[in-house]
Amino acid sequence: MTVHDPILAAAQRARATIPDDTAMLRAAAELTRDYSVANPRIYWPDMLGSALIGWAAMAGAIMAENVAIAIVCGLVAMMALYRAASFIHELTHIRKGALPGFRFGWNLIVGIPLMIPSFLYEGVHTQHHARTRYGTAEDPEYLPLALMKPWSLPLFILVASLAPVGLILRFGLLTPLSLILPPLRRKVVAELSALSINPAYRRRTPEGDFARMWAWQEAGACLFALALVGSVFVFGWKPLLVYMAIHSAMTVVNQLRTLVAHLWENEGDPMTVTAQYLDSVNVPPPGALPELWAPVGLRYHALHHLLPSVPYHALGKAHARLIATLDVNSPYHRGNYPGMTPLVGKIARSTMGAR
Repeated sequence: MTVHDPILAAAQRARATIPDDTAMLRAAAELTRDYSVANPRIYWPDMLGSALIGWAAMAGAIMAENVAIAIVCGLVAMMALYRAASFIHELTHIRKGALPGFRFGWNLIVGIPLMIPSFLYEGVHTQHHARTRYGTAEDPEYLPLALMKPWSLPLFILVASLAPVGLILRFGLLTPLSLILPPLRRKVVAELSALSINPAYRRRTPEGDFARMWAWQEAGACLFALALVGSVFVFGWKPLLVYMAIHSAMTVVNQLRTLVAHLWENEGDPMTVTAQYLDSVNVPPPGALPELWAPVGLRYHALHHLLPSVPYHALGKAHARLIATLDVNSPYHRGNYPGMTPLVGKIARSTMGAR
């Protein structure tokens, strides 16, 4: 457990015990009822277009002989694939039957080729939204980063940069080995099968339909990882290195977004919904850059914690309606921030109080 400045500790305890603001919660539920339907005419073109641009740009980066052109193609590929990959978050919240075939299509086109099949997130992310789990030791997506040592922040980003190496080892090496070594399989399932940031999180063995979905997705990612490594003997090192560089950059951007998705000021106490909202972050317009580093509705992360069932394409409209309706003293307004830089600075300053 971290030991930190008494003032920070007192502020953290006060935040954890913030009572629920019933007016805000009621307004959020009542004013956004007509925004709860996922529109396939938005989901499919957005996901497919992002993936098409991303893979085409990656091919351009691999084939380009001019370094400048290769870098531009690599940047386009990174941002487009990052947007396509971000739909994994939507998959965890889409109601069953709302978008037929979307999960399979996303995994085939994005998840498996990036070695982040949706089973890594489904059944995990929803625990982050559980009222009694958020911010506690049982939350797979929470660490009290603002209360940890200053060096924890650069380490948090560095680990993300190694993601493609870790994923190749996870699927290309540990998956086949674990099939013949039951003790290793149990460890892989429990500790290496979740897109989580809490190192203490352990996953249960899947069952039923989810186990069957897990099996084909893991098999696909395993075959892709092996083919990726094997491509070196056919095409040389360049395609693999370009793929890994783009994948690493994409994951670093996502980790930076994760860093500012919350204030990370809770150290294990259960929190009210309002307290969870205030520990989370919206980065609404007029800023345009958040649409790049927090795509697919992720710029409205605090609002998403109030309304997890609202699809990404309706969050902007829901936010505008709440801003226009709620009283100026509503805590809703305190969950909105101007951009990434001030948020990183705020968290970094908080770590300076750690002992």
